[in-house]
Amino acid sequence: MRAIVAAILYVTCTGCPWRALPREFPPPGTVYWWFARWRDDHTLMRLHDRLREQCRTAAGRHRHPTAGAIDSQSVRAADTVPRHSRGYDVAKKVNGRKRHIVVDTMGLLLAVMVTGAHVNDRSIARDLLWRTRLFHPRLRLIWADGGYIGTLSTWARQALDLTVHLVRKLPGQHTFVVLPRRWVVERTFAWISKKRRCVRDYEHLPASHAAFVTWAMIHTMVTRLTRNTKPAQATT
Repeated sequence: MRAIVAAILYVTCTGCPWRALPREFPPPGTVYWWFARWRDDHTLMRLHDRLREQCRTAAGRHRHPTAGAIDSQSVRAADTVPRHSRGYDVAKKVNGRKRHIVVDTMGLLLAVMVTGAHVNDRSIARDLLWRTRLFHPRLRLIWADGGYIGTLSTWARQALDLTVHLVRKLPGQHTFVVLPRRWVVERTFAWISKKRRCVRDYEHLPASHAAFVTWAMIHTMVTRLTRNTKPAQATT
């Protein structure tokens, strides 16, 4: 199992095709079989959630967050992505898919959904927030950008007992500016984009791209947890 996990992380970080896995790893078909199984039976999410709780505990925080941020990012799709699950984001001029995420105040992933890039943020936000609130009952506050303006705040307050606070751009802003609370989710997108398999969408199924986003965050959290861990010294 350790070799299987290492192989999946290798694909996530390097972006190589399954068949290009080095010979030191198990056969590509075996690795992909476990990747798909853990994706579909929710083992991947349980693993991810346990690691997130450990990261929050190590940082001196409660295991379960009370506040977070929501945002989306459009990524270009390869020719392996079917037409029916992709779209064109007019604002970003991107033909591909869009990943919608909710993160806590540390930037750790709480929920992810993948749609065509043409899907409006507000149309998918209700489903995403409902799922997030279901698995994170202590969540009470979500920061969002101006793209979520409308009836979302009222719906979230009435249906989920969740406050959605909009962080708007500064007056006259035309260039990139680090906005309060918004920078946390933007940093998470930067972490995800460091993994080459997540820079572009190559997956036939949207669920597979969501799984690679989750694996990217698993690698980030494992690295954080082991950063200050000294290896055990050999005893004589």
